[in-house]
Amino acid sequence: MTETTGTAGALPAGTPPEIADLGNMVLGAARLQVLHAVAVLHIADYLAGGALTAEEVADRAGSDPRATFRLMRAAASLGVLSSEGGRRFGLTGMGHLLRDGVPGSFRAFTLVQAGHAHWQAWGLFPESVRLGASQAKQALGADIFDYYARPDHAEEAALFAASMAELSTLTVQGAVAALDVSGLSNVVDVGGADGQFVLELITAHPQLRGQVLDLPHAVARAREEAARRGLSDRFSAVAGDFFNAVPGADLYLLKMVLHDWDDDRAGIILRNCRAAAPDGGRALVVEAVIGASGQPDPAVLSDMTMLCAAAGMERDLGEFDALFAASGWRRDQTYLVGPGYYALELAVT
Repeated sequence: MTETTGTAGALPAGTPPEIADLGNMVLGAARLQVLHAVAVLHIADYLAGGALTAEEVADRAGSDPRATFRLMRAAASLGVLSSEGGRRFGLTGMGHLLRDGVPGSFRAFTLVQAGHAHWQAWGLFPESVRLGASQAKQALGADIFDYYARPDHAEEAALFAASMAELSTLTVQGAVAALDVSGLSNVVDVGGADGQFVLELITAHPQLRGQVLDLPHAVARAREEAARRGLSDRFSAVAGDFFNAVPGADLYLLKMVLHDWDDDRAGIILRNCRAAAPDGGRALVVEAVIGASGQPDPAVLSDMTMLCAAAGMERDLGEFDALFAASGWRRDQTYLVGPGYYALELAVT
């Protein structure tokens, strides 16, 4: 093994000083796939009880010992694992978040972002920019949500739902804690998947009844989750299409729904909610909000993901307000509910 500690030297004359930073960006795909392999092989789960050698992990994971060492060495360089010497590695705080089923886990999100559907779509990203539309259909043979709805992709669909639930945990808690539900009796979670948001809300407020509206493959999970929480008596799940109609409700929850669609389609969803809302009806939109241009902002990277894999976009507050005004709503309040996510409270106009 070649020892590089203490090696001195300088970059060749004329080398741009930014080359290292740009090189790190170019290798972003490799970093994601390192995390992907750690997640797929459950390496963080194996290390939860203490440091292990790469050979011990390989024995548990059924992987090649030398390649496993190389992977764990790379993960340690990223701060996901700690190098304990003697080919032993431990788990860092960041690595803990790649464990399965722990609070704040990013495991499912990592598996989705580096998995087949998204990875294939990213391969055509320049065409998405050139044409102004996602090329997921060209990459996968179907739009991303139609792809997940196919029975033979049920496992990927469940993983996608789990990743959204992972991302939503802190956001949902923040929104439930901040939202005033005085005078409300029924809430519809529009495109609510497994119902995490509305179920947390009706748990916190026993006077509320909740409902999820989503596609048929999603509502079964919502019913199962409500039963698991003992909330079936105050909850229902309806299979439907929010582009056609939504049930009547005092409050509509739209968490990370509008960013999946362009302005025309997002406007249809909002108008359908407005048409079904009573006088005094309200909506709560939870989304990432793009800030000032040119500043580090996770929302703009999420916007690139939407351009790559879906038909939507992230928006700034001005774009949201224009969308709301054209759909019969006005924004009354805005507040942070989780890392990078805001609640936009709407009232009917």
